[in-house]
Amino acid sequence: MTEFLIANMAPIIFGSLVVFLLLGFPVAFALAANGIIFGWIGIELGLFQPTFFQALPERIFGGIMNNDTLLAIPFFTFMGLVLERSGMAEDLLDTIGQLFGPVRGGLAYAVIFVGAMLAATTGVVAASVISMGLISLPIMMRYGYDRRLASGVIAASGTLAQIIPPSLVLIIMADQLGKSVGDMYKGAFIPGFVLAGLYVGYVLLCTIVKPQWAPALPLEARTFREPNGKTGGTSLVVLVALSVAAALAFEAWKLNEKALDEKIVIGMLVAIGLAFLLAVANRVLRLKLLSAMAERVTFVLIPPLFLIFLVLGTIFLGIATPTEGGAMGAMGAVIMALVRKRLSWSLLRQAMDSTAKLTTFVVFILIGARVFSLTFYGVDGHRWVEHLLTGLPGGQVGFLIVVNILVFLLAFFLDFFELSFIIVPLLGPVAEKLGIDLIWFGILLAVNMQTSFMHPPFGFALFYLRSVAPTMPYKDAHTGETMAPVTTGQIYWGAIPFVVIQCIMVGLIIAFPQLVSYDKPLAEGQGPQIDIQQMLKDDARQSGGPASQDDDALMKSLRESGSPPPKQ
Repeated sequence: MTEFLIANMAPIIFGSLVVFLLLGFPVAFALAANGIIFGWIGIELGLFQPTFFQALPERIFGGIMNNDTLLAIPFFTFMGLVLERSGMAEDLLDTIGQLFGPVRGGLAYAVIFVGAMLAATTGVVAASVISMGLISLPIMMRYGYDRRLASGVIAASGTLAQIIPPSLVLIIMADQLGKSVGDMYKGAFIPGFVLAGLYVGYVLLCTIVKPQWAPALPLEARTFREPNGKTGGTSLVVLVALSVAAALAFEAWKLNEKALDEKIVIGMLVAIGLAFLLAVANRVLRLKLLSAMAERVTFVLIPPLFLIFLVLGTIFLGIATPTEGGAMGAMGAVIMALVRKRLSWSLLRQAMDSTAKLTTFVVFILIGARVFSLTFYGVDGHRWVEHLLTGLPGGQVGFLIVVNILVFLLAFFLDFFELSFIIVPLLGPVAEKLGIDLIWFGILLAVNMQTSFMHPPFGFALFYLRSVAPTMPYKDAHTGETMAPVTTGQIYWGAIPFVVIQCIMVGLIIAFPQLVSYDKPLAEGQGPQIDIQQMLKDDARQSGGPASQDDDALMKSLRESGSPPPKQ
């Protein structure tokens, strides 16, 4: 029996953790309890000495309490909660809903657009889903949207906060994989907006196949009207065209040699700055060159876009670290709430209270994970996982398929914090040994983990939406009609197509790894590429003769050994 325990300690520990979690124990305590109990058993079996646990204080205080990267979590959480309570979501949904309202599916497009905007400013799923559920769901039901489509769009758009920077899960993923948060943000930028584009494509398909599911807003519901009866869309198109042209001209003039992400960030700043100046001049000088729609869209979109630049732009340009970017974002959110006259002691207290709870939750899980991993690594659990996964058929592809299926299934029962702290530290070293880029791998897992918010029956985004969706028949405040409630089954069925889309996105990242783009550093010890053969030819040309036989021998030995040339 003793020999069996010694030989199989790692799988027994992992299996015990799964049992604890299935029994409903809090994750932090399940992790810590497994680490301590099996650590004591390991000491009794002679697997390691009692002094082994002397490393625990250093792992907790050195690895967690002194980790500056984790400071970004309370900053971004506080920023998101202040923005959610400052009325930004209401203004965005109302304005963008009117902008897209005249087309079929316009309200659904508005929800996706605003979901992406909230994701890029708040990074908090709960805030996005609850805000859009309270504001958009009654309007979509009023104008005849299919309840399954409406609930699915709202829940899925809220989960964009998982993958679009400044996402909390990307901060934790970077910490667990030992990579830069800035690189993780850069890598997630394109996949996040591609995923939003896939959601738009699904809504477009629904409007073609089932147009009654997503009707356009009726004329009486469209509030943006000029005195001549027009919507003012032409003025908005001209303003956007001028802003984009100015950004492209500035890039061609000043940013030719800059990286792509820097061009995008600086170009966006130029475009929104010009649009804002034109809108202010039009209002202050009463030029009447812009329509009411163009002015409203500009004044509603510019503040969150500027906040996005303040947070992500400074990180991408290398001006600020993610922690400093989060601090500036939190300050920017407070200023925006102050300008909107929504800032109050009650708002700040609620935001700080929720931030403290979430941060404490994360730190407790991280401490439990450190206790668990100390024992798990002490019994060579990482080698067991490595042998288990590197022996899979198919090499990298086989590993990726199995890992993504595993994460997808575990997401039924665990949320992204638990998956990040339990699974990612075990998978990261194996992926690195197989030659998989860890930034790319982290983005892939983050997209997969999004499904943890959408899985029926345990998806948190579905619970958030259920908490604000009507459960009883109610009378619409505008029309006076009695509206049917939204059933839990409709919410679950509405989520399934978007879970499928998220799985398709996982496949796209595997098939097209270039979607994850960031500045890859040179490997350790690797300098600029040197053309040895050209150097020898240049030397020969300068000496007036051909390369010597010694040079040929040197080239041959270099090709065979792959080593750098000897220093002179």
